[in-house]
Amino acid sequence: MRAVVYKGPFEVAIEQVEDPRIQHPNDVLVRVTSTAICGSDLHMYEGRTAAEPGIVFGHENLGTVEETGEGVTTLSKGDRVVMPFNVACGFCKNCSAGFTGFCLTVNPGFAGGAYGYVAMGPYTGGQAEYVRVPYADFNCLKLPEGTEKETDFVLLADIFPTGYHGNELADVRPGDTVAVYGAGPVGLMAAYSAMLRGASKVFVVDRVAERLQKAEEIGAVPIDFTQGNPAEQIKEQTDGQGTDKGIDAVGYQAQAQGEDREEPAIVLNSLVETVRPTGALGIPGLYVPSDPGGPDESAKKGMLMVSVGRLFEKGLRLGTGQCNVKRYNRHLRDMIIEDRAKPSFVVSHELPLEQASSAYEKFDKRVEGYTKVVLHPQAA
Repeated sequence: MRAVVYKGPFEVAIEQVEDPRIQHPNDVLVRVTSTAICGSDLHMYEGRTAAEPGIVFGHENLGTVEETGEGVTTLSKGDRVVMPFNVACGFCKNCSAGFTGFCLTVNPGFAGGAYGYVAMGPYTGGQAEYVRVPYADFNCLKLPEGTEKETDFVLLADIFPTGYHGNELADVRPGDTVAVYGAGPVGLMAAYSAMLRGASKVFVVDRVAERLQKAEEIGAVPIDFTQGNPAEQIKEQTDGQGTDKGIDAVGYQAQAQGEDREEPAIVLNSLVETVRPTGALGIPGLYVPSDPGGPDESAKKGMLMVSVGRLFEKGLRLGTGQCNVKRYNRHLRDMIIEDRAKPSFVVSHELPLEQASSAYEKFDKRVEGYTKVVLHPQAA
């Protein structure tokens, strides 16, 4: 089959790879019709991880069931399904408690698994014509028949639930004011989710004009951090108090104000200053245990200079960790079905699989117009 294969830093190619096959009675094979490029794919693409050449990318996958293992009971050939980026067993201690992003079964020695991602288990990615789904009864979320709302539904694999998860981590409630740092796909989904949850005012901090414009189009207040300290800009619009809640949708590749260099802790420290005393922070943005591309020796070891003293002084609560997609994807699916949510506003390009190499390059460089890319390996 054709697949997006990592060749080395800043290089992917479409190559023929071995077709997936049923390996366990609980597996299904899915014919992939939509698969999205994620910002976390860029960490591997840029050579910032231990990913070896040959890995097939893709953890945001949707398609139709092509073949089922003999132990599968709830799925049939032809079912349209979307899979959480988390590969999870459904029965371990963490999965039973709802923490499917930290499954203890699927990746021995590591809490959590994912498709096509370094260190996240032996699960080939879905930026390909087919993908194998283990523990399929648990991991596949059924969708309505047909092709309607395909671009909305594919976002249930990761960024829509992840943005929503940021709000859960921050305990966003009706009437809250919220600051979201980062207007990339996850940041926009976090802002959108905050409004779905009834936030009274949502600020979105970034420096990319078209992304800030997108935030404004959905009803958020854009904050351009190149125009001044973002925490102070937000305080000026909240009677000097700051927001009730804050969400970090940037992670460790944050950049310093007015400079083209990384400062991994700058968003965390800005949020500490942005959120009012006794507020809460949600951190779905990716931080890693080690970063070979970090700007200094501490950052390379995953250790950052965070203002813990100020955090303590203000009595701020903090939640971190990758999204447990299964906790949210069913009711978010139903909101899409009932036209209560339309997350596809964030998608800028839908392209055939053959254009993946160009799409990765343009997305990585933040080329104008490239916000979120959905690839179509096969026709829906």
